[in-house]
Amino acid sequence: MISIRPVTKENLDDILALRVNEDQEGFVSPNAESLAQAYVYSGTAWPFGVYEEDTPVGFIMMGYYEVKHYYTLWKFMIDHRYQNRGHGRQALKLGLAFIKEKFGPDEIYTGVAPGNHVAKGLYESFGFADTGFREFGMEEMCLKY
Repeated sequence: MISIRPVTKENLDDILALRVNEDQEGFVSPNAESLAQAYVYSGTAWPFGVYEEDTPVGFIMMGYYEVKHYYTLWKFMIDHRYQNRGHGRQALKLGLAFIKEKFGPDEIYTGVAPGNHVAKGLYESFGFADTGFREFGMEEMCLKY
């Protein structure tokens, strides 16, 4: 059973300890960097630990991008020890549901690093489509409801 839980002082160290495979490091920000951004953007960033029962297995952060006035899947990773078990798919579903239920947007955006075919395929399987826009070295994708 996969769940998402807000990152708090009680689970912070567990979330900071999560790592992707070495060959994926260029695609994903370290969780410490993501949590620093969540702190600075505390009104518009919602960081969650991804849990399999009581074991932390990943991190997902949803946000509101004020510059463009849209909601976003901002950060997402599953620890290397727990990949290829369907956890990412379940966590993504929960993260998107959080934004949809809380704010009700017509679309949600995300960015994917060029060459990250696994993430892009996962996002496409949820209905995200490439917008053709590139920013900060990322390919923008949009999910329309």
